[in-house]
Amino acid sequence: MIQDNTFRTKLDAGAATVGTHFMFTDPDIPEIIGDTGFFDYGEFTAEYSAFDMPMLYNMARSAQCGNLPLMIKPDQDNQAFWSQAALGAGFRAVLFTDIRTADDIDECHSSIRPDTPQDGGRMGVKLRRPALASYDTKQYLEELKSVVFCVMLEKDIALDNIDSILNRAKEKGVDLTQWGPSDFGFSRGQPGLSSTPEILPFEEFVIKKSLEYGIPPRIEIGSVEQAQRYVDLGVRHFCIGWDRFIYRTALANLGEGIRKITDDL
Repeated sequence: MIQDNTFRTKLDAGAATVGTHFMFTDPDIPEIIGDTGFFDYGEFTAEYSAFDMPMLYNMARSAQCGNLPLMIKPDQDNQAFWSQAALGAGFRAVLFTDIRTADDIDECHSSIRPDTPQDGGRMGVKLRRPALASYDTKQYLEELKSVVFCVMLEKDIALDNIDSILNRAKEKGVDLTQWGPSDFGFSRGQPGLSSTPEILPFEEFVIKKSLEYGIPPRIEIGSVEQAQRYVDLGVRHFCIGWDRFIYRTALANLGEGIRKITDDL
């Protein structure tokens, strides 16, 4: 076993969870996140990054040093390949994007679940990092079953099909839903909708429906102050902050501060 999937353990125990996003591919980033001791997992937003398979391996190794399970968010068009590559590297969770219909849930499920009669997936035995220490296929099977399965609800058509999607998600063992306001507005031909109050009823609808079907909703936030509203709506799972924006904000604050001193010299 590469490392215990403590993210899965917390979800199975019904505990609240907190993750953070990272787009940088420097392997130091997952280790730094893990070393803080505050996060249950780190989400590599691969959909927005440039990377390759060796980078995934190095990220997973550094995350292991920080006792941090990793999630990957792949682009939809190559999601099966990169999800399987990430699991082979040692990632322990996948967030699938752009769900539109119940059939999309089936496709995501099949790409990460074991190729057994009981599990009905397409993931066979791959001699990647999980096989470095041993060739124990029973343990490998259990590790695949423990992978955390998350889906984005972020398209206009997804809200039209939300009951069939969530019903299938329940059947296929989806662990968390994730609302995506930016893509939702974009798919309606309303870019910028996500930054207006008009987005809130759609967001609350997705949260309410997810809870109705017994699938916990996860929400992405940029600051601690944003959390309470969602807690009041029944949300217990958060992913907070993006490394690129954290770095830019900190850098801007440093630059502005030092310029106030040096500009008058």
